[in-house]
Amino acid sequence: MLPTLHPGDALLVREGARVRPGDLVVARPWTRPELLVVKRAVRPVAGGWEVASDNPAVTGQGWTGGEADVVARVLLRYWPLFRLA
Repeated sequence: MLPTLHPGDALLVREGARVRPGDLVVARPWTRPELLVVKRAVRPVAGGWEVASDNPAVTGQGWTGGEADVVARVLLRYWPLFRLA
């Protein structure tokens, strides 16, 4: 999710929060339900949301967007005192 998020960033999320287009969300892609991804909510679709990456230069390196079930909405990003990565 560069440039919005960077490796080591921590997120505070809320499950079941109302989602609007433009929100950052935690989602499970319909085509890859084993993944849990952070993407930008684009628009609602039947039964879920269309989500997309903030970095248009990234293609073919994992799941970059599509239809997904939103698990939670990102409330804020913070930088922990000690990064694990």
